Amino acid sequence: MSAAVSNDRKRGKKRYGGGHGNKRWKGSRELEVGMQGILITCNMNERKCTAEAFNLLNEYADQLYGPEKLQENNGSSSDGEAEEEDVDVALKKEVAQLKASGAKRERRFMALDSGANNVIFIKTQNLEADKLVHLILSDLHTTKKHKSRVILRMLPVTGTCKAFQEDMVKYLTTFLEPWFKTPNSGTYQIAFKARNSSHNKRDEIIKTIAGMVGMLNPKNKVDLTNPELTIVVEVIKAVCCLSVVKDYSLYRKYNVQEVVKEDTPKPDAETETNTPGEKDKKETNKEEKKDEKETNKEEKKDEKETNKEEKKDEEEKKKGEEDHDNNVPHDKKEDEGDRE
Repeated sequence: MSAAVSNDRKRGKKRYGGGHGNKRWKGSRELEVGMQGILITCNMNERKCTAEAFNLLNEYADQLYGPEKLQENNGSSSDGEAEEEDVDVALKKEVAQLKASGAKRERRFMALDSGANNVIFIKTQNLEADKLVHLILSDLHTTKKHKSRVILRMLPVTGTCKAFQEDMVKYLTTFLEPWFKTPNSGTYQIAFKARNSSHNKRDEIIKTIAGMVGMLNPKNKVDLTNPELTIVVEVIKAVCCLSVVKDYSLYRKYNVQEVVKEDTPKPDAETETNTPGEKDKKETNKEEKKDEKETNKEEKKDEKETNKEEKKDEEEKKKGEEDHDNNVPHDKKEDEGDRE
């Protein structure tokens, strides 16, 4: 009997998460509609990615907003004072302490489960995520300093809604106004990505959003090469994350690994830095190619003239043979007349 009870307990632990489970971010909150923050993609190592993200975000957030101020709980009193206090005063103090501890837990960055593998969501509090991410990428692009190993892309999320087309259309109608409604206008592209969601078709969503942008102001034009603005649409499960960002192409689709790489210079005659030997070699090659072209032209010209002469000789030869053939019967006739 006792063995059966023991087995039931073991099964209960496995079923209801007793011991070590395989669930990621156990006990953490998940990405929900109404949140703002930053989507960060990585390659396999989510824990290390989260640690790097906190370091990077706090470094640049300190530049924009100053160091984070944490509330300290110093409301404890000595035993003597506690005895003298009235019960109501003690209760009020305890409530105040609980509120202070609750406020302390609301940090400006909080890591949440995004709902997709290799993607973490950092919820932000009292700051502009798009401005912060742009500052990070701008500095990395200028300094070319590697400040992370596992972080791939950092995408700000300035708005969220349910990931159903009717909800997205309703939300985007007002969300896009600050950038695209008359008198505002600009060139744009739409970057759409869906994870763990199959009810939204990419082409249909892009076409719908483009139609909405055109209705806000006909001067808004699509530019897939170098747009002024990029509408980022990231769907994860039932949540649609949205933002409108600048310099999306310049900052390599907001990829922190790619943005620090040196730009490959385009060949330009005015900015070429060749050694004298290389320059002479290039000029020599140019002259050789020029001579080769002229030689080929002359050879072709001579070949044409030779062909013309050969053709002329053949025609004259042919004509002489035809004349000879025509003369032979005539001579025979004269011979026959003389014989008669």
